[in-house]
Amino acid sequence: MKRLGLARALDDPLCQAVRAAGWEPVPLFLTRLEATLAPPPAPHADAVILLSPAAARLASLPDGVPCLAQGAATARALGAGRTVWVSAAPRAEGLFDLLRERFPQGGTFLLARGGRSREYLETAAQDTPWRVLPWITHREAAVRPAPPWPDLDAFLALSPLQAELTGGAAPGTLRLAWGERTRNAYLQAGYPVDACCEPQVSSLRQLLASLPNP
Repeated sequence: MKRLGLARALDDPLCQAVRAAGWEPVPLFLTRLEATLAPPPAPHADAVILLSPAAARLASLPDGVPCLAQGAATARALGAGRTVWVSAAPRAEGLFDLLRERFPQGGTFLLARGGRSREYLETAAQDTPWRVLPWITHREAAVRPAPPWPDLDAFLALSPLQAELTGGAAPGTLRLAWGERTRNAYLQAGYPVDACCEPQVSSLRQLLASLPNP
């Protein structure tokens, strides 16, 4: 069975998808998330938009402010005791639909996100009644010293930084990218990409099933 390295625990849905495709998942954490401790860009807001579980865990969220979450995992990371609405589609496009549905008159919203997150919502909300203020609550940093590189047949980079750190790590290891932003990071760093999938569990399963795995 071929071995795929990725920055996820063995009980994570991504690792379960790797097993379902006939590969062995190998947890490999080369980066970590750290809080920026940045204050919110506005003292009062109608709601906070959360793009990831990391944003839910690491942001110092104002008391009593409702949240719009991208996906069920992000909502779970908030814990109990807060009003939260979850987008039907776990993408920024789905969040913007939810925002307009819940706040049809517009308003001011904090967008809690990482330092290199996709900027779809900021762009989509320009010149609209929905004032979206980016709030950089966390950033990804390399683990130092880096953990030893295990014996792998492929590595799935889940972020641009992971691609930059691992592109030249082990000759002969397939470079797989989770989404176009990660794929572009490989290419910009001068490394070819063997395969790329949409950032969805089902897409990863299909990708791995399509690769040779004797």
